[in-house]
Amino acid sequence: MTTPSTATTSSAPSTAVHSEGTPSRRGSLGPVGLVLAGGVSVQFGAALAVGLMPRAGALGVVTLRLLAAAVVLLVICRPRLRGHSRTDWGTVIVFGVTMGAMNGLFYQAAARIPLGAAVTLEVLGPLALSVLASRRAINFVWAGLALAGVFLLGGGGFGDLDLAGVAFALGAGAMWATYIIFSARTGRRFPQADGLALAMGVAALLMLPLGVAESGAKLLDPVTIALGSAVAIMSSVLPYTLELLALRRLPASTFAILMSLEPALAATAGFLILNQALSAVQAAAIALVVVASMGAVRTQVGRGKVTGLEPVS
Repeated sequence: MTTPSTATTSSAPSTAVHSEGTPSRRGSLGPVGLVLAGGVSVQFGAALAVGLMPRAGALGVVTLRLLAAAVVLLVICRPRLRGHSRTDWGTVIVFGVTMGAMNGLFYQAAARIPLGAAVTLEVLGPLALSVLASRRAINFVWAGLALAGVFLLGGGGFGDLDLAGVAFALGAGAMWATYIIFSARTGRRFPQADGLALAMGVAALLMLPLGVAESGAKLLDPVTIALGSAVAIMSSVLPYTLELLALRRLPASTFAILMSLEPALAATAGFLILNQALSAVQAAAIALVVVASMGAVRTQVGRGKVTGLEPVS
């Protein structure tokens, strides 16, 4: 997932502004809506993917998802391969590697622990990025509230959750934070969704040998291919495109905070599609994370602007 810079040396502003330089309130609603729509799509796509895992395995599902998404995006965008600098290619390659690692780790987690729990743990990555990107002390309060929710989710020690699944989810969170940074950089260096299409191709090539090693001929089953393609549209093509477009106008910290809504979306998708019911304690834990997100968003909106990440030279 990507983060624009608001440094004075950057030529690309991270929020929509009026001609006199005042942030446009109406313009800021557009990217937020895009992120939320992408979140709904990706979590219901993830629930569909969990149901597909018995047919193709976790890495097999990731491979199908990324391959189908790469084909769709490369055909639609037809990105040109010439005229890019080494820095451009380095950015898109790191973006693709991060995307592949993020997906692979998350699906390993989702195969072991409930979807809502996996996303709640994964969202710690973007939340940590939000705290680091913002200079307001109040955001540490919201982060603390979210951490309290995660602690409650684990019953004080995650004794009820598969520890490997917890570790995979936390690793996916670290990759998600990195994804946010490099998606924004890719969006600034490549027109339209060209950079996303190229990065998706890199991610697909990275995961292909792992998926073949785990699932082999199962990946050639027509039903599995069809379901994997549906997962690709819902969990990759649509949300990643919406997020990339949103992050051209949305600061990194705000985007990362919005990602804290993902646990509630994941829990809903898990309940509706996978019959993964939540206990009262788990529901309360996820609610704490969502409340932290809402509070942080209100803090940022009330301020009228937010601080993004400084560019890396």
